[in-house]
Amino acid sequence: MSVIADLYAAQPFWIWLAVGVLLLAVEAMFSTEWLLWPAVSAGVVAVMTAAGLRLGLPGEVAVFAVLTVIATLLSRRLIQKANPSGPDINDRDSRLIGQKARVVQAFEGGRGRVFISGAEWPAQMEDAAPDLGQDVVVTAVDGSLLTVRGAG
Repeated sequence: MSVIADLYAAQPFWIWLAVGVLLLAVEAMFSTEWLLWPAVSAGVVAVMTAAGLRLGLPGEVAVFAVLTVIATLLSRRLIQKANPSGPDINDRDSRLIGQKARVVQAFEGGRGRVFISGAEWPAQMEDAAPDLGQDVVVTAVDGSLLTVRGAG
C-alpha cells in the first residue's frame, strides 16, 4: 500500500488516470451508463493534477465527487431531451399502433386479417368492416390480435 501512497505523493495524475481507465473499462464491459461520468470526472481530476493544481487527496476526492454528481445529473436531463420516452424500439407490437395496414382477408363477424410491417396479422374491427385491399389504422394490440379502424 505504501507504493500507491508514494506514487500518489509523487504523481497523483497516474492514480486518477488509473481510476478513470478502470471505471471506463467496467463501463465498457457492463454498459450501465452509470460509470461513464465518474470515469470522465476522474480524467478531469487527473488533468487538473497534471496541470499542477494540487488540492491534496481530500480536495481531489471532493472535486471528483462534485464533478461526478453534476455530470450525471446533467447527462440525465440531456438524455431525456434527446430521447423522449416513447414506445420501445424493440417492442414491435407497440410500434404498430397508429400505423396503416392493408386488409388481406375480408372481415366476417368483425374479424379478418391485415398486412402490416412485413407480416399478416389477425385483426378485429372497431367500426364498419372495410373491403379487401382497403387501408385501416391499428388502434390497439392484444398479443397477436390487432384492433383496427377505418383509415378514412
